[in-house]
Amino acid sequence: MGSRAWALLLVLCGTIFLEGIDVAMLAVAIPSIRSDLDLPTDTAAWVMSAYVLGYAGFTLLGGRAADLLGRRRMFLTWLTVFLAFSGLGGFATEGWTLIVARFVTGVAAAFMTPAALSLITTSYEEGPQRNKALLVFAGTAAAGFSLGLVIGGLLTQLGWRWVFFAPVLLAGALLTAAVRLIPAQPRVREPRTEESPGRRRRRTEGFDILGATTAAAAMLIAAFAVVRLEHGLAGWRLTAGAVAVAAVLLAVFVVVERRTPTPLVRLGIFRTGSVVRADLGALLFVGAFFGFQFVLTLYLQELRGWSSLQTAIALVVLGCDAVLAPTLTPRLVTRYGYGKVILGGFVLAIVAYGLFLPVGMDWSYAAMFPTLIIAGTAFALAYGPLTIAATDGVAESEQGLASGLLHTFTQFGSAIGISAVTAVYGLASSGASAGSDPDATLSAFRAALVVPVVMVTLGALLSSFGLGRRVKPPTEAAAVTVTAGAPATAAATTVAAVTATATPATGPDGSPAPLPSTPHSSA
Repeated sequence: MGSRAWALLLVLCGTIFLEGIDVAMLAVAIPSIRSDLDLPTDTAAWVMSAYVLGYAGFTLLGGRAADLLGRRRMFLTWLTVFLAFSGLGGFATEGWTLIVARFVTGVAAAFMTPAALSLITTSYEEGPQRNKALLVFAGTAAAGFSLGLVIGGLLTQLGWRWVFFAPVLLAGALLTAAVRLIPAQPRVREPRTEESPGRRRRRTEGFDILGATTAAAAMLIAAFAVVRLEHGLAGWRLTAGAVAVAAVLLAVFVVVERRTPTPLVRLGIFRTGSVVRADLGALLFVGAFFGFQFVLTLYLQELRGWSSLQTAIALVVLGCDAVLAPTLTPRLVTRYGYGKVILGGFVLAIVAYGLFLPVGMDWSYAAMFPTLIIAGTAFALAYGPLTIAATDGVAESEQGLASGLLHTFTQFGSAIGISAVTAVYGLASSGASAGSDPDATLSAFRAALVVPVVMVTLGALLSSFGLGRRVKPPTEAAAVTVTAGAPATAAATTVAAVTATATPATGPDGSPAPLPSTPHSSA
């Protein structure tokens, strides 16, 4: 690649780095924010929840908007919004301001990241050049999260507002460079319409407003229902009601897409290549990864008494995929094909999480290290190739849509993984003094650790079928998209789960205290 191509790649990679470092730094800063603004527990939780809901709720729409409204336009517009509302969070003096700022920032990321991914797929020639660019993109996301944990701890010492202002400075630099480096997208000249044969249709005419509205509403409510699962049977009516409403809205969305002449989502994309299998595989893999990381974070801080900064530094080794993804993984994919590499990643994940099942009260970091390094390697092997499979056979004009679908699945996967381990912990600790008895707490953690093992086992079975066959696109060259922002978002929420609140040993009625509420949980 030439110097300009590398410069463009650095700008696009800088965007996903920005997204990863932003959420990671906020995760570490939550306790200081809560203390300084005197926020109640539920408000502090919603500061993180708002971002997750905004991201998950609008990712599908964001991906398709990049295809229909222009990738450059969407990228520049929403990077500007991201910058503005991150700055707003830095000036916040009340909880509701932070919640609004984080929700809009999440929405901005939902539009900005798919646009960046589809810019890569259309700016670099298919083959080794594009694969290299995309795997660098994926590794940058992991680096953003890993460094964000440490940098967030350092900036919080100076003042938590710097956690919001630092992304503003980075976003400003990226925006300035992007305006010059991202080429203008060619104007698409649609054929003349039957109603008006004398003029051509504009690209934005016939935009599926009803489909966009029902899709966003369904995703938002579905995301809310998923994060409610961590409460188990407590408030089950609200959870069940959210599931029912989301299902109805999804059904309405499907009907709308079948009938509109210009659908937001062409339903036939789900029959293209290995899109569905790969998206489901990504959901299971990401969910297991961050479910495990959540339990590990609780173990280190709740049982071992490690500080948030110590925990963040310990987890940095999980970011080894930042190095392996652009170096080792491309060689393996070239030699063995992405299907076998994906399966290898799932198998390594099974080994990694399985090794941690007998975790003890006094395990040294050396005893934990094999699990951490193997889990990071598994992520490097599985995640990038899964994104290749998720867009294999998809026409270039629908790369934004394919990216949005993958973002959506990974966002829901992370939420499901964290909520599932939380629910299992609650069931395992029921009737025992898990809050005050370290042995009971450890036993409950071990039970929760079974969830990631089950998820990656299911993913390994799924990846054994149909993920290795190359499918040629129907009309255009197949493009490869690597979606890295979703995991980073989910990962950051796991660290904040413990640092956001201090959990009492027992509940108000003397019963064992539940697992500390995850940052995306509702009140």
